Amino acid sequence: MSFGILAFSVYLPRLRLSRRAIAEANSWFNPALKSQAKGERAVCNWDEDVVTMAVEAARDALLERDRSSIAAVRFASTTFPFLDRLHAGIVSEALTLEQDISAQDVAASQRAATSTLASTLAGKEETLIVAAEQRRARSASPMEMTAGDGAAAILVGAGKPVARLLASASRTADFVDHYRSLDMPYDYQWEERWVRDAGYNEIVPPVINQCLEKAGRKAGDVKHFCMPVAIPRVANSTAKIAGIPETAVRDNFHAVCGETGVAHPLLMLVATLEEAKPGELILLIGFGQGADALLLEVTDVIQHHPKRLGMRGHLKRRKEVTNYVKFLAFNDAIELERGMRAEADKLTPLSALWRNRETVTSFIGGCCKKCGTLQFPRTNICVNPNCNAVHTQEPYPFADQIGRINSFTADRLTYSPDPPACYGMIQFEVGGRVMIDFTDVDADILAVGQPMRMMFRIKDIDSQRGFRRYFWKAAPVETK
Repeated sequence: MSFGILAFSVYLPRLRLSRRAIAEANSWFNPALKSQAKGERAVCNWDEDVVTMAVEAARDALLERDRSSIAAVRFASTTFPFLDRLHAGIVSEALTLEQDISAQDVAASQRAATSTLASTLAGKEETLIVAAEQRRARSASPMEMTAGDGAAAILVGAGKPVARLLASASRTADFVDHYRSLDMPYDYQWEERWVRDAGYNEIVPPVINQCLEKAGRKAGDVKHFCMPVAIPRVANSTAKIAGIPETAVRDNFHAVCGETGVAHPLLMLVATLEEAKPGELILLIGFGQGADALLLEVTDVIQHHPKRLGMRGHLKRRKEVTNYVKFLAFNDAIELERGMRAEADKLTPLSALWRNRETVTSFIGGCCKKCGTLQFPRTNICVNPNCNAVHTQEPYPFADQIGRINSFTADRLTYSPDPPACYGMIQFEVGGRVMIDFTDVDADILAVGQPMRMMFRIKDIDSQRGFRRYFWKAAPVETK
């Protein structure tokens, strides 16, 4: 047994905003945006954020794996929705991990994920690393064009790894290419040429050389060079300075999803692992107030690694959005008149949330140990009319079960941030049923019998108190 990367995956939101739509809406003010109006960026639905994306990336990575051996969760992001709440704890409960797990949020730097990965690979505990980002940007800004929403998950531990760490190196430097403060929700960015010349091209190459020297390898040995950067050709120029072949520079997926901030190094790593061959070397770079360099060697295990939806699947799972105003509304960049039905008090009793956390966050139902009937939610009395046994319910997880639509409606009377509100009865294939909201659906193609899977999402947002409540929703099953 050796220590290394055991599993990996990503999550990209289904919605993809056309950059042409951004440019056409704002070219009256900034005509230069037309030069960037190619491709699309991944954008969150109204009920998605960094927490829901992290959960979905982790679920795909851990598909059919035993989760009981995971000892720690590390969650990296600079766009956490709460200032004082453990987001890694929400992820842990949504994944039904053990209660004695160690959970930690890591923030404040664009290399939070790579630094966490490097320290974890040097440790001994089986650790789930998740990274997610949903950065806000001013309308008509270059960042609105380049940014994207997404998440990645890496499981590190002892066993049969698909990749192992040969060496890592880091350098810390308070090089401020951009910043965001509590009083300023948007990034303030400095001039690109200076960032390229004084930042990437000066800070990163020495860290690469140090990493390669530790591993006893040469720059020419690197097969895959993963360095996320939104500025065109910077990864190529940095690779050239370090002596890395230009053919090793990996696509940064700018054209198809945008730059996903903290998550992007891991996202590029996952995409590389999906294609890498045994023995190949991957050099992963994280940049932000310094730099991290991790040199990884792919093992023979990669040939037998189970297929996941992963990067390929999520790139195919897409719906184009050309309505720029809808994107602004989803991100609270404009104030809509939402009507009286939106004025209901969304107070979440925290005591009730705690008591019902297995049902709400972990989506745990019940199984009657007397007759075997499955039900959601779990209650004191079995729902089977031929049983009705009392206190016979054992916990049963429904989050990973496939169901089918028994009935549905597309409701335009009730309030929804994205009307119509679609919901219905889902019958699980293993047994049990639930009335639940739908997400990522097109109302005109819903059908009885349609297969659905559960996804962790925002149920509603209490804007009056700044609280968001999470629950599960049903979404169409994707094909790998």
